[in-house]
Order: sequence, then structure tokens, then C-alpha cells
Amino acid sequence: HDPSFIDSSSLLAPPSLKHPLGTDGLGRDLLSRLIYGARISLSIGLIAMGIATLIGLVLGSIAGYYGGVLDSLIMRFVDIMLCFPVFFLILAVIAIFEPSIINIMVIIGLTSWMGTARLVRAEILSLKEREFIQAAKAIGASSPRIILRHLIPNAAGPVLVNATLGVAGAILLESGLSFLGLGVQPPTPSWGSILIESK
Repeated sequence: HDPSFIDSSSLLAPPSLKHPLGTDGLGRDLLSRLIYGARISLSIGLIAMGIATLIGLVLGSIAGYYGGVLDSLIMRFVDIMLCFPVFFLILAVIAIFEPSIINIMVIIGLTSWMGTARLVRAEILSLKEREFIQAAKAIGASSPRIILRHLIPNAAGPVLVNATLGVAGAILLESGLSFLGLGVQPPTPSWGSILIESK
């Protein structure tokens, strides 16, 4: 079924062969809306965590590799960002900007990078003392080349695991925002908007 098709003859229909999960108050098929909403929610989660991972990789690798004052400044900024409750920060930003799918992706991504930055920094601190990094420095490799070609690929395993877990958190954030009416706007279905309609 088309997830946006309104069938006035089957409002709030119970589960049946035609509508396995029933219909909502406008006669739209709930299974279709759930599947389509999964696509929206997953895309928001993946893109938001892509943004967060990219920011975390850049800041964490710079802080871990260069150390010193730069490391202290970046990590204090991370600590300041961690002091803010993320959900309320997102609510404040969405209240300023118009709620849309792109805005939600960007806002969740810009408020979810701190854990990745700390993880990357710890991995880089461990890796930069290894022999292959010393060998790269000995043959005259530049710092950006060492970071991009040697350190980040070797730190990618834990970062990918962290990003995978972060996708679930981003989906929950988006669902919570949609539940409050500040996320994906109707008639586009998302898991949060389906929940609030059911309530």
C-alpha cells in the first residue's frame, strides 16, 4: 500500500489480510507506514552518525597526534559540549530552525560527535607510539599523511563499532523528536510520528 493513501472506508480498521497491522485514524495502512518510516528513521540515523563520526575523527586525530596545548583545548571543548543535555540542546536548536529531515540529520550529527572524538584520541595516542609510525616519521612522511594513511585506518575498527551503536541512539533521538512533534513532519511517516498518532 501507499503509506500516504487515505482510505476513508477503513478508518482504524483492525488487523486483517488486507491490512496486517490495521489502519490509522485516516485509513492509512500501518504496516506500509512502519516500513516506510523505518527507511526514514534509518537514513536519519546513518547520516547523522556519519556527520558525527567525521567530526569526531578530525578533532580526535588532531588532538591525539599533536598533543600539548591543542589537545588540551580540544578536549576541554569536548568536556564543555558533554555538559549540555543533548536532547534539550537539540530541542532548542529545532525551535530556532524549521523542523525538517535535513535539519534533524545535521543537528543530531553536530551534537553527537563527542564520544567519537574521545575514542579516536585514545586510539591515536596508543598507535602513534608504534614502530610503523616511527618508521613513517623516519622516512620523512608528513603529519597529515601519517594521520590519514596510517593512524585513522588503524583506528577505524573501534570507531565503526561506536558509529554502529550511535545509529541506534540517533534513531531514538529522532523518534523522540517526532513524538513531540518537532521531528519529521506529517504526512511523512517516521517511527516517532506513528507512535504519537497511535497514542
